[in-house]
Amino acid sequence: MQASQDWDGTPNWEKEPEVPEQHIRYIDDNVQAKLPGGVTAYEIVPHGASFWTRTARIEAFEENGQPLRFFLKASIGDDGKGMMHGEFESMKVLHETMPELVPRPIAWGTYATAEDIHFLLCEFHDMDEGLCSLDTFPKLVANLHKKGVSPTGQFGFPVSTYQGRLPQDPRWCDSWEECFSRNLDIMFEHELKAQGPHDAELAELRRTVMARIVPRLLRPMESGGRRVVPRLIHGDLWEGNAGTDRATAIPKIFDACSWYAHSEFEMAPWRPARQKMRKPYVDAYLRHCPPSEPTEDFDGRNALYALRFNLCSSALYPGNLNYRNV
Repeated sequence: MQASQDWDGTPNWEKEPEVPEQHIRYIDDNVQAKLPGGVTAYEIVPHGASFWTRTARIEAFEENGQPLRFFLKASIGDDGKGMMHGEFESMKVLHETMPELVPRPIAWGTYATAEDIHFLLCEFHDMDEGLCSLDTFPKLVANLHKKGVSPTGQFGFPVSTYQGRLPQDPRWCDSWEECFSRNLDIMFEHELKAQGPHDAELAELRRTVMARIVPRLLRPMESGGRRVVPRLIHGDLWEGNAGTDRATAIPKIFDACSWYAHSEFEMAPWRPARQKMRKPYVDAYLRHCPPSEPTEDFDGRNALYALRFNLCSSALYPGNLNYRNV
């Protein structure tokens, strides 16, 4: 799959987020209540950009007058509530596993002033949004995967997480092939809803991939005495969800939709032509975390995982992207 030559990889998104801007112009009482004890917030400022949420920086101070900053994300509706819950639980377990790599999540909840508005509250880090260092970033991600072993020994996650605003299937299962198949099929469904149900090419691709390609590439990893160890992943680790802390020069990852998965799945966003983290990041990661056996299938697995990422991107940005050219 190739991107058009004149496309820089940034979707054209002209819609305003569904969350009314007014909800990041004041500090809701429930947000204030979730701040650490003794902290008083006094100002909120719109900060950053998001396609489906509003984001802001909260200025505050401790009892001793020490200034503090927090990051606030606000969403709307039932899906927005699920997004905030899933992201909080993802960031929580990621931070517990690799605190140097992940901003500390503080709380999630619902506004006191608007029962349809939901929020996520985190530490604030002033970020350089350029590409993370090739020397440090892949090693940190590999260390996350090495440390983040599933507490149940299964694939899945305790709560539903959302890639963008698309829900994933968190149900626990023993087989990576089964877990991935369920979540790939979900993205085919999301794509059909976004682009239209009468797509013969997509239907044929779906049949072929689900019936032939998935078993061919994933089953050998769980056959002949081999097994895939479920590892904690970020779940949507492209360059837009990573940056470098200006104060420490250490990479940080955010906007997570985690699950316990095959660690190679994390590199799915690093393959498509539109992405800025490309093969050098894959190669650097593999120096710290070698590919699963059979190693000769690595590139095929990476392409399969990238297909799921592409289907998700296409479903999220209908009219801007299409699975055929992402």
